Amino acid sequence: NKASCVVTVTDDLTATHNAVDLVRLASAALGGKGGGGRADMAQAGGPEAGKADAAIAAVRAALAG
Repeated sequence: NKASCVVTVTDDLTATHNAVDLVRLASAALGGKGGGGRADMAQAGGPEAGKADAAIAAVRAALAG
């Protein structure tokens, strides 16, 4: 029942969106404790797979500003 998430950001958007920041939001929603990677690609996870919709919503909200 664990969930993993990966966030990628195209090179032209890394100046305004950081994959590590976004994946940490998703991880928090999944009950995880972080995540990591690079500005263009990061991965994380958490024990609460049932909250996948909340993780996606958290990333979408951050992207919407």
